[in-house]
Amino acid sequence: MLKRLILTLTVLLMLPISAARADEYTATLNLFKNAGESGSLLHSAYGYAVFPKIGKGGVGIGGAHGKGRVYEKGKYIGDTSMTQVTVGLQLGGQVYSELILFEDERALREFTKGNFEFGADANAIAITAAAGAQAGTAGGTSTNVSGGKKDAKTTGAYRKGIAVFTVAKGGLMYEASVGGQKFSYKPR
Repeated sequence: MLKRLILTLTVLLMLPISAARADEYTATLNLFKNAGESGSLLHSAYGYAVFPKIGKGGVGIGGAHGKGRVYEKGKYIGDTSMTQVTVGLQLGGQVYSELILFEDERALREFTKGNFEFGADANAIAITAAAGAQAGTAGGTSTNVSGGKKDAKTTGAYRKGIAVFTVAKGGLMYEASVGGQKFSYKPR
């Protein structure tokens, strides 16, 4: 009887955590849906990966990491994580959200078949406003301009089936570095 009670209480305590995580993804998707070009591309995308929070920091050598979810035709199919190491002129830290759109099944399969990476980025982030450009060596590209969570505006297009959008959530970082983002994928 006591074991059953403990199990029930544990499950009940875990429910708000799961709901909060799900709401984090929904809120991030809504942000991108209402942010210009990312919204129209998201509407027609075959699939997408969404990262509610990616933390990034550096002093000469930097890094970033975040966890996300992957969706195919709107259905949650697995988890992903992003890791980035950069070397170059950089100072500060920031938190941002990222959305990767897959134009077709081929692009999604490339992302989910194992380790996926792209890089060669340059951006400038100030508090909750961001302006940046990214070009991926493995085919992704994006440009973005953001005024923050409430009034984010994005522009961009697919390149080799992939489009990437970011919105700054906070922090201050100057960066002119060379590095790449590497993603791992785990099916649900």
